[in-house]
Amino acid sequence: MLHLVPAAPPARVPVYSGFDYVTVDSARGRVYAAHTGSNRLVVVDSRTGRVRGQVRVGPLHGVAVDPKSGDVFTGNGSEQTVSKVDPRTLRVVAQTSVPGPVDALIYDPSSSRVYADEDGGSRIFVIDANTLKQVGTIASPGSDPEYLAVDPKAGLLYQNLNDLDAFAIIDTHTLKVRRIVKTPQLRHNHPLQFDARLGQLIVGGKNGVLSVYTPAGKHVGDVRVQPDLDQCSLDDAGDLLACAGAQTLTVYRLEAGKAPRLVAKLTTGKRVHTVAIDGKTKQVWTVWADGRGDWAQGYTIQ
Repeated sequence: MLHLVPAAPPARVPVYSGFDYVTVDSARGRVYAAHTGSNRLVVVDSRTGRVRGQVRVGPLHGVAVDPKSGDVFTGNGSEQTVSKVDPRTLRVVAQTSVPGPVDALIYDPSSSRVYADEDGGSRIFVIDANTLKQVGTIASPGSDPEYLAVDPKAGLLYQNLNDLDAFAIIDTHTLKVRRIVKTPQLRHNHPLQFDARLGQLIVGGKNGVLSVYTPAGKHVGDVRVQPDLDQCSLDDAGDLLACAGAQTLTVYRLEAGKAPRLVAKLTTGKRVHTVAIDGKTKQVWTVWADGRGDWAQGYTIQ
């Protein structure tokens, strides 16, 4: 098995305590973390591991990047807003209100739309990324949505449903649910990724199981993982998947028609629950808070 070793010392983030989602813009060498406790988006230079700055947006949870422009979108929780941030100037360039608190969100490059979950609700807010205006609402099954994934070519949005142990397949043209896929081997679905290279979904549960499904909802296989799984992140090439939960970081190799294969594991001793992997460098990034402060750190796979 390979090892995860620190790429640099942990970078201290001004202490307000508490993080949520992490994402990477590998083309521009940036890591973005939702520093919910400070109402700020943390911007880290992935080349040096240093914090470049923080942008006040609100009590954010979800973070998504437009890979073409580099613009960053944040879902600002109980403030009921979605923000667009220019990472070059570290400024909010636009913000819109939505009729509910926002948790996870995802950017769809085929339509230039942002899909944002209603935290603890049953709606997905559809936002035009260019104008940052709400252009629609999707009625989501259940009342506790988690992570989203999108297949831009097929025009499909996938929504994990924590309270139903299932995920929904949604048509992005009609904004209607096509199908609900039950995942009986999973409990409290959280992480969700779509691998465009292999044409398959990776779905995880809090009970320590990670599963592969076809885009149509056919079950392919499972692998046991750390319990309390929260976020998983797919690299740009679509062959490595990093996951976080239970003070543990794991990395899996993905293969067509098979369950993921564990290739690296690190017990951090810290409460890490969100993670992102840099598709260019293959570094794994996470954030955490402890008695000494708040931190961001990258790990190299060796």
